[in-house]
Amino acid sequence: MARPLDHLVLPTADLEIARERLGRLGFTVAPRGVHPFGTENCCVYFEGGTFIEPLAVADEAAAAAAAKTGNVFVARDRFYRESFGPEGFSAVVFGSEDADDDHRRYVESGISAGDRLDFSRPFVDASGKSDIASFRLAFAAEPGMRGTFVFACQRVNAPRVDRAALQAHANGATGIAEIVAVSGDPAGMADFLRVAADADGSAANGSGILELPNARIATLTPDRYSQRFGLPCDPHGSLAFAAVVFSVRDITFLRTHLASGNIDHDMRGNRIVAAAAPGQGAAFIFEEHS
Repeated sequence: MARPLDHLVLPTADLEIARERLGRLGFTVAPRGVHPFGTENCCVYFEGGTFIEPLAVADEAAAAAAAKTGNVFVARDRFYRESFGPEGFSAVVFGSEDADDDHRRYVESGISAGDRLDFSRPFVDASGKSDIASFRLAFAAEPGMRGTFVFACQRVNAPRVDRAALQAHANGATGIAEIVAVSGDPAGMADFLRVAADADGSAANGSGILELPNARIATLTPDRYSQRFGLPCDPHGSLAFAAVVFSVRDITFLRTHLASGNIDHDMRGNRIVAAAAPGQGAAFIFEEHS
């Protein structure tokens, strides 16, 4: 079975701008989390364990030192920011039970992006209760992926805290339904993602769609992306992550909420489209799912 979606990494210049933007979109944003290598985040969690991770640089010197010593997570983040600016959507992350095995597969498949990484950081829930979260990461990328990458994330120590309050969102969002990528070679990049997610051939149907156990990844041409969402697309490298599709309980309620938060958005068929903005590095698409 393919690896499940774990989370998405969205670089941002400033966590406070990200927190304000995500709050106006109706998301509950977790307290600030600090990494031991110069970056920091403020995550948005969903039912089922997936989340989005707005990521900022908190300590430039520490981040530079980490990248220089082979920290792939920081190095790819820096490469992305240097290439495309501080706002965007840099990585899709798969859940893993054995990141060592994923690293071995990536090396054998010729898609490893560098050395595996172990780290720990404090985690604080909405009530202020804290624990230590520990992770083991394995990284993958194709040579033409400029800053964009994927990685497998093994939660070596999952925090013993209650995330229920963090998973309740005023906009009615319940989870991530789909990730939308853009490429001039959708089938080829979907095959890369299939290998990275350890999915068999049945998970990819040859049209650029990869089915994960808890979400899907659609890789579209720039023209097809613009047709589907009504948004311009400026693709970079061989694969660019462009949009996140969220499931919501009530699309009419969501539209009212976005209007009250002064969020520009468009109705496109049965979905709401909010273009990328500072603090929101990707286009956010909302679809009603019961």
